[in-house]
Amino acid sequence: MAPGSSTCKDVVDSRIAFVDYDTTTSNAEWRSSSSGKSATSLRGNPRTPFKDDVHELLECSVCTNMMYPPIYQCPNGHTLCSNCRVRVPKLCPTCRYELGNIRCLALEKVAESLELPCRFQNLGCHDIFPYYGKLKHEKSCKYRPYSCPYAGADCSVTGDIQFLVMHLKDDHKVDMHDGSTFNHRYVKSNPHEVENATWMLTIFNCFGRQFCLHFEAFQLGTAPVYMAFLRFMGDEEESRQFCYSLEELKLKVAGRIWKNTEVDAGY
Repeated sequence: MAPGSSTCKDVVDSRIAFVDYDTTTSNAEWRSSSSGKSATSLRGNPRTPFKDDVHELLECSVCTNMMYPPIYQCPNGHTLCSNCRVRVPKLCPTCRYELGNIRCLALEKVAESLELPCRFQNLGCHDIFPYYGKLKHEKSCKYRPYSCPYAGADCSVTGDIQFLVMHLKDDHKVDMHDGSTFNHRYVKSNPHEVENATWMLTIFNCFGRQFCLHFEAFQLGTAPVYMAFLRFMGDEEESRQFCYSLEELKLKVAGRIWKNTEVDAGY
């Protein structure tokens, strides 16, 4: 953003990064402020030994994650997911027989008949999904954990929005402001020296939601570049309800956030 310029845009591309879905979410679930409930399966009924056995069959013998097509097996019937099939050597990790490229079509068919709860159930999502629709839902589940947006440190903390706001305030000492307008100074005496710029993150509470205002500075060739942008803390679809404008005035940035009334009206 050049000094003196302004911009106005939907807060759509300002999504906080998701957690890797192939990794465990136990830490995020522990940190969530949402209450957890006991695990259920198949239309919400308590698990039976038979259903548990089926679920175990669908667990990869290498990474223990649930398997989705293509599911591979060795000549002795040991199964593994497509990700592990690429990573492991040519021998089956269980029996050491040559793997080949044998598909376990029977197990793939069994999976089609199952319905499972969302993996973020104890974060608040209690919906049930067909086995092959579960992954698609989890990528956009509104209860999935978010990563800490504090870019000034390699922070691996994850959790729901409420938890992250308190984490930013208590652990990163981020400034919190109520209101939808702002006017911040973000460089010191000489704006032409990048080292005089201050990296900042400020959280704004407005319209019952939270927004992250970022300031960054870096060297592009011989010229210093100063950048300010806003990120919505929450779901991408919900972010479409809001707009923001920023105006850079040499040593400071001014702006405001507002509700997109056209979205509310259904235009």
